[in-house]
Amino acid sequence: MASFRVRFQTLEFGDTDIHVRTLRDNQQFADDEGAAEALGISSASWPLFGIIWPAGRVLAHLMHDFDIAGKRILEVGCGIGLASLVLNARQADITATDYHPEAGEFLRQNTRLNNGADIPFVRTGWADEATDLGLFDVIIGSDLLYEREQVAMLSAFVDQHAAPQCEVILIDPGRGHHAPFSKAMTERGYQHTQSRPVDTELYLDKAFKGQVLRYQR
Repeated sequence: MASFRVRFQTLEFGDTDIHVRTLRDNQQFADDEGAAEALGISSASWPLFGIIWPAGRVLAHLMHDFDIAGKRILEVGCGIGLASLVLNARQADITATDYHPEAGEFLRQNTRLNNGADIPFVRTGWADEATDLGLFDVIIGSDLLYEREQVAMLSAFVDQHAAPQCEVILIDPGRGHHAPFSKAMTERGYQHTQSRPVDTELYLDKAFKGQVLRYQR
């Protein structure tokens, strides 16, 4: 039985309420069967998937009124999957992925909390050479680049699953790795723009200093 503690909260997106079950805080840990350890996930990084971070809220608010018509969307490194839950409430074609062994079960439970349709989930790493995910018209993610060596893996993973015409939207909180990532993406043929998110003071307690990174081909 899991020994971590959880909390429940409701977040508002316009007239839509999204109910989420998350870890109580970033001090939680439970890996009795060693699944996370086998994947190289340390006890310090284990809880990071289960918290709603500011960048994740920014992404979810962007997805609240994003044009979803006819688009197959992939959330990379979804964690709790707040953006996926928002898109699912809008009946978007959304698939989610994460490396963490608990992420899929949290997403399933949160989907049920919101009486939503099942969200397809694949546990996969960016270094995996082959997946069954297929190609997507839109790829989204938030706060993904923790380490410099992740730049090459993430850019390759995104490109692997991008349709010939694809838009990529990442929320970067300012960890210092988005410049080399943007260079890697432009070298793969994507056009790059970035901007500050707007109106974050309406739903975040502190000013958000990050950027919305967009790549398109």
